[in-house]
Amino acid sequence: QLVESGGGLVQPGGSLRLSCAFSGDSFAFYLVGWYRQTPGTQRELVAKISPGASTNYADSVKGRFTITRDNSKSTVYLRMNNLGPEDTAVYYCNAYDMRSLQDYWGQGTQVTVSS
Repeated sequence: QLVESGGGLVQPGGSLRLSCAFSGDSFAFYLVGWYRQTPGTQRELVAKISPGASTNYADSVKGRFTITRDNSKSTVYLRMNNLGPEDTAVYYCNAYDMRSLQDYWGQGTQVTVSS
């Protein structure tokens, strides 16, 4: 029900915009988060956005990443600026239904920051 896109290879200092498209009903009720994971590490929260569009960010991305949502398109975006090699990871989208307490994961999209 979740499809991420927008990953790829970018040079240090560059930008990318990830998209997370939700195919289901009542997207406006979902808390949505972007997570990332590198081999051998735990998945970590990067940013999240509530149904009311309140946002939270990991300290490592504050000031560089911006999460937004467009409920009319059932899509959440993650704008990533000033990327560095430390941002290289597989990025996953998670949607948590605040009513049913069910959550869904996307398949992930690879982001590689390298010169």
